[in-house]
This record gives sequence, C-alpha cells and structure tokens, in this order.
Amino acid sequence: MIAPTRTLDDILDDLLPDRPVVIAGPTASGKSALALAIAETQGGTIVNADALQVFANWRVLTARPSDDDLARAPHALYGHVPGDAEYSVGHWLREAAPLLETTRPIIVGGTGLYFTALTEGLAEIPATPPAIRAEADARMAARGRETLLAELDPATAARIDTLNPMRVQRAWEVQHSTGRGLAAWQDDTPPPLLPLARTCALLIDAPKDWLTPRIETRFDRMLDAGALDEARANLTTWDAARPSSRAIGAPELIAHLRDEMTLDEARTAAIIATRQYAKRQRTWFRARMRGWRHVPAV
Repeated sequence: MIAPTRTLDDILDDLLPDRPVVIAGPTASGKSALALAIAETQGGTIVNADALQVFANWRVLTARPSDDDLARAPHALYGHVPGDAEYSVGHWLREAAPLLETTRPIIVGGTGLYFTALTEGLAEIPATPPAIRAEADARMAARGRETLLAELDPATAARIDTLNPMRVQRAWEVQHSTGRGLAAWQDDTPPPLLPLARTCALLIDAPKDWLTPRIETRFDRMLDAGALDEARANLTTWDAARPSSRAIGAPELIAHLRDEMTLDEARTAAIIATRQYAKRQRTWFRARMRGWRHVPAV
C-alpha cells in the first residue's frame, strides 16, 4: 500500500498535468468533488466509471453531476444509456477507449470492475444468450444468489465478490453459456488499455464511522431533490431485472409507490442498502487496489 496523501494541495502537487488520473472510492466519499477540483486546476475530461450513473433514467438517485458541475469541466459517459438497455463493463470499456486518446482523462467512479478492466485488461467473453439470462434471472428471483453460487467452479468462486448478486449471476451465466469458468476466461485476458503504471491512481479512504452519516444525509438530499418523483417516472416501466434497476434506493422507492412500505421504511432500507454496498466496495478496494495512492476523505 502506498502511503496516504494528506491534502488536496498535496494531491495536486503530485499530479502531472498530462497524465491520466483514476479515482476510486466508496459511494458518498467525495470522488466527484475531487475529480472536479483536478479538472478545474489542471484540465482534463471527467470520465464516469460508475455502472449506474451511465443510465439516463436515474439522475438524482445515482448522484450524477449537477448542471453546475457539468458547466465547470468537460464530462463524459454520464446518463447516455437508456434505462431499458443492457450495459456491461465491455460496453463501458469500448466507450472509454477513444477518450484515452483524445483527452487527458480523469476517470472517477465506484465500480471496481471497470477499473480492473481498464488497468488490467478485460477477457473477451461472448454475450450471454437470452435463454440463459432468463433462467438466471428466474432463479435469482426465486432463491437468491446462493443457488447460483453453489454451481460455480472453485476457482471462480474464490475470485469474485460472492456477496454481490450481480457478480455471482454474471459468473454463473458465463460458465453455463461458454462451458468455461469466469476465472479461466480472466486468465486469458489481453493487455489493458491503460496500465496502472501510466496513471496517477487515487483511492479515497472513507472509514465507516465517517461515511455512514454522509450516506444518510445524501439520501435525504436526494429525496429533497426529487428522487421520489424520479422513481414515480420509472414506475410504469419498472423491471427489477434491468441493470438500471440496480440503482440503490430504486427498489425501495418503487415499493413505497406501490404501497408496499412507508416512505420512512423505504428511506431506512435504502440507507442500509447503501451502507452494505459501501462495505462491499471497501472490501474490493482493499483486495484489488493495493498499489493505488490512498487519499483521506475530507
């Protein structure tokens, strides 16, 4: 682990203005604010590396940059994908590739798999057939991730985040559609588009006790900013199986609109889900991002 950098001025002093920057951290830890400070000070395009901020139908609930933020620096890959579309790390990597050549990218997000694909390479796995995806969706809905996890090969089960239902389902789909485990595909990964050694890699440290009240405050601000109206706009076309429906807080607010829970219950459930997600992110970062410079959350 690289020793932590102390202040924003320290960070800026350490950055080469023409070098790509990658910024990771748990949800609500201030990643976007750091990226914006770097872009305004040194120039560059802020490139989204959050799997849910790509979707057009959830702006408030995914904490996408405000209009004011968008006016302060160039941004890319935010809110450009229809809410009913499929979108994967492969889609993101293909869209990010040209940005690496045409601008000084400041790549920011909380989706660890995107950063791994970018800096370590991405296995070229065939698309999942619709029938296998439908079977996986049905089994997940009926019995949860454990039923799929039990069928994964040992090498894959040891490598993925087994607490993340989306990762478990993806690994199961790969194994059943290709006849090879996800770990075997990953072992044949081609060279990365942006090796970590060519970047300034910053990982925001956000302790649980510091992050928890921020998560609660941010969700309340989302509600004040219209998150419930946003959920209402998605209600008639809601499909829990869509990638965009994994926006944290979306299932809870939809349940409230369907009179399945009160707004207070939905708020509490969404905050708990956010805290659990942040915990999974911290676990991933500790395991996979040991060579990144640690930056204290401020």
